Amino acid sequence: MTGLSTNGKKRIALVHPRGFNWLPGSRDVTDVANRMAPQGLLSIAACLLQEGHDVFLYDCLGPGVSPDLNVQVKTVLAYQPDLVGFSATTSSFPDAAEMAGKIKKASAAISTVCGGVHVSALMGDLLAAYPAFDFLCAGEGEDTLTELAGGKTPEEIPGLIRRQGSEVVVNPPRSPIPDLDTLPFPAYEKLKGFPKDYHLPLFSYVHTPGATMITSRGCMYSCSYCDRSVFKRGFRYNSAPYIYEHMNYLRTRFGVRHVNIYDDLFTFDRKRIVELCETLCRRPLGMNFNCAVRVGHTDDALLSMLKEAGCLMVSLGVESADPQMLARHKSGVSLEAVRDTVKRIQDAGLRAKGLFMMGLPGETEESIRKTSDFIIDLGLDDMNMAKFTPFPGAPLWPTIREEGMFEEDWRLMNCLNFVFVPRGIESRERLDQLYNGHVKRFYSDPGWRKKFRDRLWEHRHSLLYLIRHLPSFWLAKRQFEPGRSS
Repeated sequence: MTGLSTNGKKRIALVHPRGFNWLPGSRDVTDVANRMAPQGLLSIAACLLQEGHDVFLYDCLGPGVSPDLNVQVKTVLAYQPDLVGFSATTSSFPDAAEMAGKIKKASAAISTVCGGVHVSALMGDLLAAYPAFDFLCAGEGEDTLTELAGGKTPEEIPGLIRRQGSEVVVNPPRSPIPDLDTLPFPAYEKLKGFPKDYHLPLFSYVHTPGATMITSRGCMYSCSYCDRSVFKRGFRYNSAPYIYEHMNYLRTRFGVRHVNIYDDLFTFDRKRIVELCETLCRRPLGMNFNCAVRVGHTDDALLSMLKEAGCLMVSLGVESADPQMLARHKSGVSLEAVRDTVKRIQDAGLRAKGLFMMGLPGETEESIRKTSDFIIDLGLDDMNMAKFTPFPGAPLWPTIREEGMFEEDWRLMNCLNFVFVPRGIESRERLDQLYNGHVKRFYSDPGWRKKFRDRLWEHRHSLLYLIRHLPSFWLAKRQFEPGRSS
């Protein structure tokens, strides 16, 4: 790498590429409905700032950012960086690669590196195919990027994928960060428009502004569709005091009133959640939060504590209501346990949100009907139905082409498009019809609509936001009309 800022430290641009986030032929409205802060880059930025580097964090999905790739590249180059780091998903990797190519063409002296789940799954093959990147970063990026920016010899940096002449070399893997409390709080201040323009999903909060947090890494389970290439198995987490101080920082520094905690296993370690709830009750922050639980890792006492501490809504991963599908793709979860958990969540005064997935291998019209009926019968407060997308690091990836028709178009692999059609469904068009029909059925259900009406005043902030952006939401609604497909 070449180039130094005046104080001997690097000028580093961290880029969150836009990618393709909606349906082909339709306007991308995902950033209107829900704009999430790029938590991974914010954490890396904080570590780089701690070492004295100058950091420009550029969220291409952020407020006011042009979707034109050339404009985005021009903005990055105007910063005059020594190093440009990208964090990419599968669907945003093509944007990252194209931006890197344009940056290198403008200035070959700028070093380029890319990390994220797509990189961690495909490793050296990816670097061989994309010469615009000087390096790839596999696994967690905080220490790897800090060492690279600090001038450590690339050969000595664990987790780095590099070139040695014409050969691609994959360095030994980097060990996961053992104590997440050693990480500084994410560098939210580097994110233009935060927190006002980084809104949570509509009707998932009662106070604004909102923010997101991740308080653990890794998972003990092996769901068939889940890519664990970055954080691996196991379970590491922030302590209760760290989480409390993180929430307090968001509240006092940025005025945040609601936090969505995107942990897969938030309540896995019961002791830390009990301690966190007790602290929040003893020293309230005037904040609400949402979290997710897994069946088998909650109980009535813990749910009551979550409610008292300010929790508003609890999400529960279910995926399918077909017993055979559930056994194959999400072992250890039964429909009876799901029913019981949803009831206990709601009995504790919390809202219950179900997380489902349509189009997994083995899916049929009958299994979709079972899942749709089950969802209506559960009486959920909210629901999210993802479109199954095979990802390179998931357990089912090696055999996915044997299970149905798969179009490996990275730009469309974002859980918003059906790139895979299981053998039990006649066509992609039919799968889209089934999906659209289910979504419309849920939000037309009299039981759900009554709950929604009863909470209209609580949701006044969401309603005002919806009214201000009504044209965009109307375009999105039309995608779920009968007979329409992507």
